[in-house]
Amino acid sequence: MLRSYQHRKTSSGHSPSGYAHPVIICLEMTSPDDLLPGKPPPSPITLAPTAAASEVQALYQRIWAPLGPSGRTGWTTAQWTAELSQPGIHTYLATIRDAPAGFAELSVEADGVVGIVVFGLVPEVQSKGYGAAFLTAVTRTAWTLNTPTTRVWLQTSSSDHPHALRNYLQRGFRIFDQQERVGP
Repeated sequence: MLRSYQHRKTSSGHSPSGYAHPVIICLEMTSPDDLLPGKPPPSPITLAPTAAASEVQALYQRIWAPLGPSGRTGWTTAQWTAELSQPGIHTYLATIRDAPAGFAELSVEADGVVGIVVFGLVPEVQSKGYGAAFLTAVTRTAWTLNTPTTRVWLQTSSSDHPHALRNYLQRGFRIFDQQERVGP
């Protein structure tokens, strides 16, 4: 399933990747033994479950609003509440030095599959050595959510953070599909 991703465009109307539309890259991990932990972050990063729609909404805005309009930046608190209360949806808050630093939304699917549906850090900590540790913690958590979990997947876009794809690959995820997203 491909989720709808919005993307940044340059003044020429092309995404930073050079395509007129973003390239959606689908990645997977099929064994917890494939996870390659990142180096320790500059300060400890903690992961805790949360279902607080207003908190998740505010973090989503901090993370994705600077990139331009996207699917969830315009969501109301009621829409976030509905999303987070769906069966199989698990949301985790990342904190650094007791301050909210990011969040991840995981979706437990049929047949032992868990999707990392949303994954992001606030701009203040991006490119500062926290992404690998956060992804490691989220992926470890994903492997515990289904009995048994047989596959963890995620998607990224050519218009996501420039280090995103490299981080996913360095943690042991493998590309299994990619396609250019056409349309609004």
